[in-house]
Amino acid sequence: MTTFTVWKFDTVDGAKHAAKELRRAQTDGLVTIVDHAVAEWPEGKSRPDIDHHHDDTARGAGWGALWGLIGGALFMVPLVGVAAGAAIGALAKATEDAGITKEQLQTIRSELTEGTSALFLVTENADLDRLGERLRGVHSKLLTTNLTDAERATLLETFGGG
Repeated sequence: MTTFTVWKFDTVDGAKHAAKELRRAQTDGLVTIVDHAVAEWPEGKSRPDIDHHHDDTARGAGWGALWGLIGGALFMVPLVGVAAGAAIGALAKATEDAGITKEQLQTIRSELTEGTSALFLVTENADLDRLGERLRGVHSKLLTTNLTDAERATLLETFGGG
């Protein structure tokens, strides 16, 4: 099963540390990483920095488009007002066939704030309970979507070059 997952951390460097643990979890067979990105939002900055890690170099540009689309629409506009609603609505339209809902996007936008970070993942065969145990030492919040086969195909075709 393919999942789109967002783990939110209460520190700026929490997601970076979690990404290292994610790689160890993949080595241990708990998850297969399709692609991931780290968003860090330092205090005093107007928006987070998003670093795409190119797990699949053959499809890196496509996944970079997904992370850029999410980052741009969620964080390049004001948090409140018509502009934010319109940006999230447009992003939801672009990602709805891939199983990423408007409600999830709104939650991501409201949860990721200055002084926090997030780990965005597209994974296969993830044991999220065991992965969560590994991340227990870092305060995190999990938001996830299990994708149907059709949503997975759309997500991979649209952003993964599949």
